Amino acid sequence: MDYLFDFEPQGLVCGVDEAGRGPLAGPVVAAAVILDPNNPIEGLRDSKKLTAHVRERLAVEIREKAICWGIAEGTVVEIDSLNILQATMLAMRKAVLQLTHKPDIVLVDGNRLPELPFRAEPIVKGDDLIPAISAASILAKTFRDAQMKIFAEMYPRYGFEKHSGYGTELHLKMLNKWGPCPIHRLTFGPVVEVAKRFERKADRLKRKQQR
Repeated sequence: MDYLFDFEPQGLVCGVDEAGRGPLAGPVVAAAVILDPNNPIEGLRDSKKLTAHVRERLAVEIREKAICWGIAEGTVVEIDSLNILQATMLAMRKAVLQLTHKPDIVLVDGNRLPELPFRAEPIVKGDDLIPAISAASILAKTFRDAQMKIFAEMYPRYGFEKHSGYGTELHLKMLNKWGPCPIHRLTFGPVVEVAKRFERKADRLKRKQQR
């Protein structure tokens, strides 16, 4: 394999990526994967460039063929208390520490690294360049999508199964109509604005009832 940086990783290579940094609701999810070079998986690439059907098929294959893998969440509470970047780094660290094999190097998609007890390198656009990172991207994306479908059943007003918490027109419409639910990120701009409006409305109603 030709690596597009100035070294060639040796030994067990762990790929790390996340899904869900941008949405207004739900957790951010990170995955870490050590692929088996003797059991290759065809078709790995950035999960965003794959159809949902192909992602699901590849996710099953990754779980079956990888040497080991881990998945972890940065919860909504962690996102709101730490900020989205630190919650993402925390999820990545937790995913790597779940691995049953010690990696010789950890390759992380993007330009930042979580705090890890292993050698690590950031790889910009690594999710479409490094198979292990592509695999992590696929596991993180499919896991988070499944979580958002569960949340869609818990909070059916918002249509989470259709937009996975991203700020689509439908999501913003439902958010403005019903206000934030427990999985909305209360530190994200559009949610902050709606939450304040609903708080003002509740205060006016309370004052009116006290008269």
